[in-house]
Amino acid sequence: MRLGGCNLDCRWCDTPYTWDWKGVSDTGIAYRPAEELHPLDPDDVARRLLDFGVGLIVVSGGEPLNQQSRLVPVVRALREAGVAVEIETNGTVAPEDALTATGARFNVSPKLAHSGVAENRRIVPEVLREFTRLPGTAFKFVCAAASDLEEVDALVAQHSLKNIWIMPRGQSPEEIGEGIRTLADQVVGRKWNLSGRLHVTIWGSRRGV
Repeated sequence: MRLGGCNLDCRWCDTPYTWDWKGVSDTGIAYRPAEELHPLDPDDVARRLLDFGVGLIVVSGGEPLNQQSRLVPVVRALREAGVAVEIETNGTVAPEDALTATGARFNVSPKLAHSGVAENRRIVPEVLREFTRLPGTAFKFVCAAASDLEEVDALVAQHSLKNIWIMPRGQSPEEIGEGIRTLADQVVGRKWNLSGRLHVTIWGSRRGV
């Protein structure tokens, strides 16, 4: 489930249609919130997700925690039905108690310098500390080059982060493959986890429905 709106503006964002109302698509047409965002009742959202009949729902964005008061009843309904929930977040907005109480897991992806976002906006120490206290939290870093791993080293040490995942930046199967080959040895040497982008490997940058 993808939500709209974000409090950051990464220069390489692969879902600008969720927040960048000044940007344009590959066809040169401006993104329009009225076309991209569709307000729905939380009960309706939960029903639609349960109808998929899957065991895991991943909530992404944009930045989902910007809407967590509306997200809580959806996640609660999924969890009560036995569906696991993972929430992807940029780690700048603290989760509220009502959301953490659902048992959802968090995949926290702090942005690095190559995002083009000022450090005081993309790294919020007190929020990262909140996430380190929650069981099952994973910290995922998007890396454009092996040199980015040194920046990750510093953040891991400074904020006592664990369960580290590294994912190459890229919007095509070729970029992802090359990124994995470039990063693999140094990631393995640090005893971190290395992730591809399965949806990009299969479908490239094509949007779903």
